[in-house]
Amino acid sequence: MAMPNPDGAEVAAAKQLLDAAKREGFAFQRVAPGEDGPLFGVRETLTYRDTCYLGGFSAGCSATRTRKSSLVIPSGPLVTARVDGDALTVLHTVVTDWRTG
Repeated sequence: MAMPNPDGAEVAAAKQLLDAAKREGFAFQRVAPGEDGPLFGVRETLTYRDTCYLGGFSAGCSATRTRKSSLVIPSGPLVTARVDGDALTVLHTVVTDWRTG
């Protein structure tokens, strides 16, 4: 019989998405002291540099996908995608919508 999860379903889902982000190549580090301190993650691919900041569970999270290119294109955006919101929204976006490439 499985033990009930004391963190709740949303926190458990966020932990699973964080694990998935790590499997997808993100390297996270704690940027402030404490067990629940904010996390900053980076994933480098041939095409993109993805960053992810998890400041809190319900708010204060963001991620940015930046195109990597040695060619500078005038008025061409290097930031190709950005998401702000809660941890579930941000992690879901970087894991499912931002495929490596």
